[in-house]
Amino acid sequence: MQNDGRASRMVQDEVEETLKQLQSERGVQGIIVVNTEDIPTKSTKDNPTTTQYANLTHNFILKARNSVCEFDPQNNLNFPQIRSKKNEITVAPDQDDFLIVTQNPTE
Repeated sequence: MQNDGRASRMVQDEVEETLKQLQSERGVQGIIVVNTEDIPTKSTKDNPTTTQYANLTHNFILKARNSVCEFDPQNNLNFPQIRSKKNEITVAPDQDDFLIVTQNPTE
């Protein structure tokens, strides 16, 4: 059982390192990880902003995923991006969670 704990810790360390690398990229404003129950599990943003992004993005991804499947049932939503004048939101959906990265599109 101790090896399971070490393996889990190694995965957590890898996730933390990846998040740090993403955060250090030019223009990145924040990173949020949301589980399938729409609960943020990690974030570099404050709580109200994290909750807002998590809720709105989760709903958007579910609707977009359903739309893509209606157009072509053999297709899947892979890497949606939403861009406005002020922000770009990139989402990497997975079976277990969503990775949301907010960026300044002019940087």
